[in-house]
Amino acid sequence: MSFIKVPPRFSLFQGLLTLSACILRVSAKFCRNAPGDAGFPTQDAWSALNASISGRLATVVPSGQFCKDRGGCTDAEWTSAMFRADIPGAMYQVNWEQDYESVPPQICDRNTTGKCEQGNVPLYAVLATTSEDVQAGIAFAAAYNLRVSVKASGHDYLGRSTARNSLLISTHLFRDISFSDDFQIGTHSKGSAVTIGSGVRLNSLYPAAKAEGKIVGGGAAGTVIAAGGYIQAGGHSPLSPLLGLAADNVLQFTVVTGDAEILTVDEAQHSDLFWAIRGGGAGSWGVIVSATFRTFPTFTGTASNMVISAKDSAVFGNIMHLHAEHIFDMDDLHPVQYFFATRNVSSKDEIDLQFTTFFPKVTASDATARLHPFLDDVVALGGVISDQVTEEKNFNDAITVQDEVVGDNLFMGSRLFSEDVYRKSPECIGKMYTKLFDAGSTNVYGHLVGGGQVSKNAYIDSSVNPKWRTAKTHIIVVNPWLDNNKEPSEVQTLKERFQKVQLPIMEEVVGTDAGSYSNEADSLEPNFKTTFYGPYYDRLSEIKRKYDPHDLFIVVKGVGSECWDSDGFCKVV
Repeated sequence: MSFIKVPPRFSLFQGLLTLSACILRVSAKFCRNAPGDAGFPTQDAWSALNASISGRLATVVPSGQFCKDRGGCTDAEWTSAMFRADIPGAMYQVNWEQDYESVPPQICDRNTTGKCEQGNVPLYAVLATTSEDVQAGIAFAAAYNLRVSVKASGHDYLGRSTARNSLLISTHLFRDISFSDDFQIGTHSKGSAVTIGSGVRLNSLYPAAKAEGKIVGGGAAGTVIAAGGYIQAGGHSPLSPLLGLAADNVLQFTVVTGDAEILTVDEAQHSDLFWAIRGGGAGSWGVIVSATFRTFPTFTGTASNMVISAKDSAVFGNIMHLHAEHIFDMDDLHPVQYFFATRNVSSKDEIDLQFTTFFPKVTASDATARLHPFLDDVVALGGVISDQVTEEKNFNDAITVQDEVVGDNLFMGSRLFSEDVYRKSPECIGKMYTKLFDAGSTNVYGHLVGGGQVSKNAYIDSSVNPKWRTAKTHIIVVNPWLDNNKEPSEVQTLKERFQKVQLPIMEEVVGTDAGSYSNEADSLEPNFKTTFYGPYYDRLSEIKRKYDPHDLFIVVKGVGSECWDSDGFCKVV
């Protein structure tokens, strides 16, 4: 059945957008349409959309229901990012699939008995394989005033790529990779580059780049999609101090905008949108179909891994004081360091630091020598070093991770720590760690991903938060839980913990205007306009109105979200 004749395809879009204008004009209260509303698509309308995209419209269920429908999922499957990424309704963190605020709550977990509720999971998904599939989905959503969600993988710590009663646009199947030695924008050569679809994982991109003798500045998690939300928030990586942020090295996008237009976006075409996508936040600008990144000749480097253990929070704070004092020791080598502190589950006092350092273009012996001053001081303080492994290899191999352990529940919050703070207040940073763990924190994750080329690229005209250009580290406090039977009030308490308990401790060191990386941040951030976007929010808002006239791309703490309720479903302004 069809409600509008499909061929030629563009006539479908014109018809849908005209219908959209009519629907929006007659709405008394501006909310998106949900099942049961007069404007919600009929089954015939959904069938017509399905026909127009060659049968790639899918019914979406939560990951718990998906497992029930197939007779169960193993522990290895449930916690695999690779496995979950292939499920349209699954998020890496299961709490984002739940609706704790409904009365009664809508919950569906792996162990849910009785009926599984839909929660915050979309109703249908366009499993796009072409730009035209995306175009059809966006036009349909605009026509019927539907909530839209966009997902590439589900690697999303703010729950932006899922939404209750929404139509999901999935880019998971855009997996083309194409290298060029002379990428052109107009008549200008941009040199060596790679164009990737917005379904290409880093664990596919890095080996492909190695085979070409190239390397790309992408993230450290193997299932991250470089051309997805990652690039839209700026994108830090194991190569940031050497090459800059991912947003500093992207050359072009193919984007489907809120008015269902397929655009080529770069410095010469739609340059305002190009400016906005490079740092203006994930999920707010349209559906990225592909992105082209600058590539560099590959090289050998060293990866150093170890665990540093402290008997209690006081000793650990002293170790992190030392770390802050030594953090500039290796600046000339452009290393990246991940220092993830976790309360030891078998001890109420011990804290373990998973300490990983990537050294680009550095031999194993030189890397080991550079770490020694810090490690010697750690041992002198009573720290214990174990599980130490140092490997020299092609850097593509060093940063390639095949899978991540997910399927858990967590909230987080973060701040960028400037070089100035590290130079002036190393002791205060150590005391901050002690206070965080004494206040009940269990996981504090540090990322030395600033400085070097990130700072030197301050001249680049993009929407990257300027706080990145003075940052040395990005520090996250993670609040996880395993008990899937928590009451909604308990979940809300955990969600509020960063703002009420942990952020005040961090602000004693960094102040109240430190900024945060919006991809790894607090979904309740009250001052998100400046914390995430710095001085650029007004300009970003203007660009959004131009390219998303129907406000289809509304996400948690994204540009324009202040005009909508917390679900992005009803306008409040």
